[in-house]
Formats: sequence, structure tokens, C-alpha cells
Amino acid sequence: MTEEEFKKLFGEFMEIPADVDWAAVRYQEVEGWDSIAHMALIGEMEDRFGVMLETDDVIDMSSYEKAKEILSKYGQTIGG
Repeated sequence: MTEEEFKKLFGEFMEIPADVDWAAVRYQEVEGWDSIAHMALIGEMEDRFGVMLETDDVIDMSSYEKAKEILSKYGQTIGG
């Protein structure tokens, strides 16, 4: 998945504008990223990437950058 596609995925679930500073996108610091949006995003990521995230990874997914890092543990590369 490209970086732009991943940003779009996040944007859909968190209602984040495309021009946001993605390095600053963090759980509960972005208005749209609450627990409900978090779990919806997790479910969509599992479906799209064909993975089942471990509970610790779901809890640790605290930022946009951390989400990319966690997916890399499952062999999924964003943007590269």
C-alpha cells in the first residue's frame, strides 16, 4: 500500500484532513481518533492486509507512525 493510500485509510476513519502533519497524528490527540474509530480502523486494517493483529499491537497503536511500524511486523510495508 502506498503512503498516500494509507493516509487516506486513516483519514476515512478518523476524519483527518489530507494536509495534516501526519507525524503529529496520535490517538486521542486528534479529535476523530477515539476508541470506536480506533477499533474500526483496526478491523479495516486486518481485512485489507489479511492479518490478525495481536492485542498488544492494538493497544500500542498510538500514532500514525506506530501503525506503520506495527504493520511492518506482519510483513506489510507502507510506501515502500
